[in-house]
Amino acid sequence: MKLRWLVIFFVLLAGCSSKPKYDYRNPPYDPTVPVQRSMQWMPISQKAGAAWGIDPKFLTAIIAVESGGNPTVVSKSNAVGLMQLKASTAGLDVYRYMGWSGQPSTSELKNPERNISMGAAYFSLLEHGSLAGIKDPEVMQYALVVSYANGAGALLRTFSSDRKKAIEEINDMDKEEFFDHVVKNHPSPQAPRYIWKVQKAMDIIP
Repeated sequence: MKLRWLVIFFVLLAGCSSKPKYDYRNPPYDPTVPVQRSMQWMPISQKAGAAWGIDPKFLTAIIAVESGGNPTVVSKSNAVGLMQLKASTAGLDVYRYMGWSGQPSTSELKNPERNISMGAAYFSLLEHGSLAGIKDPEVMQYALVVSYANGAGALLRTFSSDRKKAIEEINDMDKEEFFDHVVKNHPSPQAPRYIWKVQKAMDIIP
């Protein structure tokens, strides 16, 4: 009798100590409220999307995930505004592309129209720069999301140190295979979670 209860005790103990495996395809994230708050900026997203060839629904999803629609939020790493742009990285790249000197100020990045415009411009720079050559539009969207969060270089290096070879390998994948590759190979656990959060947000944007 004692042996039987001892066995039951250890079975229960093992069950309590085991942690459930994180499901990258269904993370605990409800985008409903962030999307509702971010929809107020849709007219600006539509204007910026048209100017830079970026889907305004995609921009709205990024806003929902990044800031929840709050134009004044500043992160601990100094990412600013609706699309959480850093002046010294994405902001600097956009300024250089536009032929401007310096980099955007915090007050500029808190301006919704300027923030979304620069965010759209940065996605365009990624799409036609580091990620140029990716053929599947859905795979491109996933690649843009990962590159926005963790840098295009970090993503491409998970395929090859040679950009051309990396793009060729990506073009041999569909979006599911690309996602699985990111889960298994990307150094940041944030990368696959970010893809899924953006996708969940896009799914409920009208």
